[in-house]
Amino acid sequence: MLIRKPSDIPSSEITDERVYLRRREFLVTALAAAGGLLAGTNPHVAAAGGPELPALSGVRKGPFGTTEKQTPYEDVTTYNNFYEFGTDKSDPSRNAGSLRPKPWTVKVDGEVAKPADYHLEDLIKPYALEERVYRLRCVEGWSMVIPWVGFPLGDLMRQFQPTPKAKFVEFTTLYDPRQMPGQRSDVLRWPYVEGLRLDEAMHPLTILAVGLYGRVLPNQDGAPLRLVVPWKYGFKSIKSVVRIRLVEKQPATAWNAENPHEYGFYSNVNPEVDHPRWSQATERRLGEFFKRKTLMFNGYGDQVAGLYAGMDLRKNF
Repeated sequence: MLIRKPSDIPSSEITDERVYLRRREFLVTALAAAGGLLAGTNPHVAAAGGPELPALSGVRKGPFGTTEKQTPYEDVTTYNNFYEFGTDKSDPSRNAGSLRPKPWTVKVDGEVAKPADYHLEDLIKPYALEERVYRLRCVEGWSMVIPWVGFPLGDLMRQFQPTPKAKFVEFTTLYDPRQMPGQRSDVLRWPYVEGLRLDEAMHPLTILAVGLYGRVLPNQDGAPLRLVVPWKYGFKSIKSVVRIRLVEKQPATAWNAENPHEYGFYSNVNPEVDHPRWSQATERRLGEFFKRKTLMFNGYGDQVAGLYAGMDLRKNF
């Protein structure tokens, strides 16, 4: 039997924005009444009414950013898909206080000349942090505009020197049900795994993010390190990454393994290819009442369309 998950709900069934805003106000009031205990559990949790996270220093303006109106920080940090902390959009901001983003180690291995295990601080030290204002389009039909802070993934790949056999990059999320209570359920096969073709990973649009809105990345948004691939649906941008492995064959990824008929490996934003049970032609930007047309490659076609020249994007969805 196919169990219908929140990610399978068509955009037409998404809660009306006005209802959602009132619902969030209720959550804010409840948190305040509880004395801010949720936000106090872990300084990397940003929730409405909680303390601000530390600012990141030395951040410069990066290329490729959109000038569209940015989604409010409160929405970005309280409306999330992060099944490791629950399947409801508000679950991550409520439950992510159990995640401990320090200390954090990232393993880089596989088809590389220089494999290594790195403490996060040492991993990012060589790179200048940039702010990239990117659109985020989720498969359910909603979207955001987020000012991420990070550095190009391609810079990291070059540091570790991919071998000639490297064709794909596999990413793995932390697996620790004590810290991530959603992993105690069987809603997905854990740990969460995602993947890119090597040329997609090396593309200058692809970044590893360590923050947003100039501040440290909140737990519920993928702290302390997440992938951001702006021309693909949001579930491709894996969170809380602990391993980056270069491989010769296409890796099995979480949603593709769960339901390959609905979630393809490439998962490029393509309004001409519908999800089997709803249209992808339009989206609802958080904070807006009316829907807007979805752009091919999420509006980044000028930069990335050449990656897929000659490919059937209906077959390779």
